[in-house]
Amino acid sequence: MTDTTISMPADGGDGRRAPTDGGDGRRAPTDGGDGRPGVAMLGGVFGRLWTAAVVSRLGDALRNPALALLAASVTRDPRAIAAVVVAGQLPPLLFGLLGGVYADRWDRRRTMAASDALRAALVGGFALLVATSEVHVAVLAGCAFLLAALGTLFDAAAFAMLPALVPADRLAVANGRLQAGTAVAGGLVGAPLAGVLFAVGAAVPFAVDAVTFAVAALLALTLRPTVGSLRPPASRTPDSATARRRVAWRAAGDGLRWIWRDRTLRRITLLSMVTNIAISGLIAVIVLYALDVLKVPTTGYGLFMSAALFGALGGGLLSGRIAARLGTLPGLRWVLVAETLAVATLAVARHPVPGAIALAVFSAGTASWNALSSAYGQRNVPAEMLGRVGSAQRTAGLLAAPVGAVGAGFLGSAAGLPPVLYAAAAVFAVVTLSSWRALRS
Repeated sequence: MTDTTISMPADGGDGRRAPTDGGDGRRAPTDGGDGRPGVAMLGGVFGRLWTAAVVSRLGDALRNPALALLAASVTRDPRAIAAVVVAGQLPPLLFGLLGGVYADRWDRRRTMAASDALRAALVGGFALLVATSEVHVAVLAGCAFLLAALGTLFDAAAFAMLPALVPADRLAVANGRLQAGTAVAGGLVGAPLAGVLFAVGAAVPFAVDAVTFAVAALLALTLRPTVGSLRPPASRTPDSATARRRVAWRAAGDGLRWIWRDRTLRRITLLSMVTNIAISGLIAVIVLYALDVLKVPTTGYGLFMSAALFGALGGGLLSGRIAARLGTLPGLRWVLVAETLAVATLAVARHPVPGAIALAVFSAGTASWNALSSAYGQRNVPAEMLGRVGSAQRTAGLLAAPVGAVGAGFLGSAAGLPPVLYAAAAVFAVVTLSSWRALRS
């Protein structure tokens, strides 16, 4: 739920939240006023950013399963395979805050292009290595680590750049389109295609991934601001390397301090962290819950999980309409209501069909939450702080996730799988009730 990414207070300094309705009591339209939001309506510049993000996500969806398959072909030691997975998960935790610092310090368009160009060269070289020689598991882990580290910088720059490409009243639509596009590229196209390409040749998915990064890098270079600037305001850089490191780490904390001082963003971040605990617990047991409780046939598990993909697609596409009709903060509250009901339904379901419907609704809510909360931060945080604030929110969400996964494992082992879902529903219910007071316009 928290891919949500989120010094002056966001309420303008007078204690009143900046209006999201244009100040006249009417919600600003996020669909261009014609009721038909879409990528083309958002402009050609956003279309290129959207294409770069979707193409890059497709490459990720090809590479990650291929890395796991390649690791399994190199070794059957679960510890070694787990090391490859962990290597790809560590960089956002280790470097997430610093990625935001440099996204706020460097030209964001060039940062995106350079990050993807380096990833294209790295994974292209890796593909050549796989094709011509035997690969050690340490090389797999190193490649996964470096690619994830560069991805952290790319994500921070892309999030901070969006408000320069899209008007403020269309940010919810834009974020929703990004959610929908990357969901399709990752789940509907990339994941099924990865195994097919790996069967053709172990190096093929990585070669295709290199091409996707190269295309995304070229697209990033074509981006030109239509609303603001892609370059954050210049700041004086210390002369010595030691001083620069000290300033960078101090700047990394600015994002956290901003969130803490801004009441609404602080509450969105805390609510996201708590719901991430429930979501990660649900993800940890969903395969067993589907097979053992919902009685999904093994051959039908992929079809069952496709409900989550189509739900995310629908939620992303509906985000702009939710913001237009309800407003961002009320929309977030009602999204939580839908997610709570969906998790509760999934918890009591004992058949694949209602379970799949509940999973689809839940995934739709998660995609909408990500789009709406991202739009709120992009609209209310100054341009020079967006990289750091967004990275701080993503890092906070990632830190909360392991708590839910570990807790679900212990609870499921001690009490069975349904209590894990009951606990997740209870967490969402508490968060939803809290949001009615915490997220007021």
